[in-house]
Amino acid sequence: MAIDAPLLDGYAKSDHQENKYISVVRDFNEESKRLWKLAGPAIFTAICQYSLGALTQTFAGLVGELELAAVSVENSVIAGLAFGVMLGMGSALETLCGQAYGAGQLRMLGIYMQRSWVILLTTACLLVPIYVWSPPILELIGQTTQISTAAGKFALWMLPQLFAYAMNFPIQKFLQSQRKVFVMAWISAVVLLLHAFFSWLLILKLGWGLTGAAITLNTSWWIIVIAQLLYIFITKSDGAWSGFSWLAFSDLWGFVKLSLASAVMLCLEFWYLMVLVVITGRLPNPLVPVDAISICMNIQGWNAMIAIGFNAAISVRVSNELGAGNARLAKYSVIVVSVTSIAIGVICMAVVFATRDYFPYLFTTSEAVAKETTRLSILLGITVLLNSLQPVLSGVAVGAGWQSLVAYINIGCYYIVGLPAGILLGFTFSFGVMGIWSGMAGGILLQTIILIIVTSITNWQKEAEEAESRVRKWGGSIAEDRSEW
Repeated sequence: MAIDAPLLDGYAKSDHQENKYISVVRDFNEESKRLWKLAGPAIFTAICQYSLGALTQTFAGLVGELELAAVSVENSVIAGLAFGVMLGMGSALETLCGQAYGAGQLRMLGIYMQRSWVILLTTACLLVPIYVWSPPILELIGQTTQISTAAGKFALWMLPQLFAYAMNFPIQKFLQSQRKVFVMAWISAVVLLLHAFFSWLLILKLGWGLTGAAITLNTSWWIIVIAQLLYIFITKSDGAWSGFSWLAFSDLWGFVKLSLASAVMLCLEFWYLMVLVVITGRLPNPLVPVDAISICMNIQGWNAMIAIGFNAAISVRVSNELGAGNARLAKYSVIVVSVTSIAIGVICMAVVFATRDYFPYLFTTSEAVAKETTRLSILLGITVLLNSLQPVLSGVAVGAGWQSLVAYINIGCYYIVGLPAGILLGFTFSFGVMGIWSGMAGGILLQTIILIIVTSITNWQKEAEEAESRVRKWGGSIAEDRSEW
């Protein structure tokens, strides 16, 4: 029996399409596995470390409304400012270490980390006056005298945390670039368990209040730093650590410039939602709105840890692949992580909407604060979805070294569009905290759209060539002098 040629062609096309589909699914799964090996532990680590401050805030809320406001404002404004600066400046290390690791130049990583310590510890010293004079600063930006005094007292006790940040972020970028993420995850998990117990003991059981909160939070952050350092010093990190060297003080100005660009980029993002708490403090009778918005920011912060985990993962993937000259893999990683993070964002938004009548009572015993938090949960869910993708795209920027470009985008979207829109809606049109948050969410949406366009039109082969040039430039002084290794 003869078979028509068109029928055979149809079977051939069908087989080809099926094979193509299987190939796409297989490639997606393979890249997903690579990403989750990095993102899973990174998400867990970020959640554990964020939960240190969030748990402290929760226990403070069980003590009283003023204690909750004090810890919330200090966490969001003072420590939030320091966190943004330190994380941002440490992200320069993420670009350099990741691309050097991808290029096989392992010996550079230890020097890079030491240079970053020098810069971040110096920056921490410059930030000390903000902690010391935080009460008048908080009053200047609109907080009440009562909240400013309590938050300022707590900020002064939290100075040790500032220097823990300066040590921790370079260590984390050093380990992440080598994909040693499980170490950080285990350390953070153990510290979180200890932190939860001692927070309950000191804050509630012994009644030490804010003093107990400061003791446990400072101690927890320094345990993380010391444990990670011991791991690096003992294992030598597969050759990436060879001891302290005077080379850490060479090429500092060039390193500072890249660190500042990274800091500006990430600080503009971190401070944006921090400003939301500050502006809310200028509303009439601000105690309840500030507590409500602080609870929402607490939930948003926990969700943001998922995105930050993907931020770290895609930064490592992009920097490693560009450093190794694999432009196609770098581009494909961006596609896979974007699809994954959006899917997770939709799920998290649904969880927020489903639990909006219940989750406020985890943070407060005040009926008024709980009702206001429930009212704000609609905007919280939308922000959760937007912030599922935005940090991922920022991670792409860090991995590729686009910090300066994204800094300009952030200024335009956040502070020229979003912030004025929020103030206009909140105060001029009297929509209150809902209006403030809505306008600022519009800024996040605009920034996300622009980053999607920038990423879509990127010439990844050119980025790989620039990564190779960057590794040669920053590795030059180290290659010339190995006598100290």
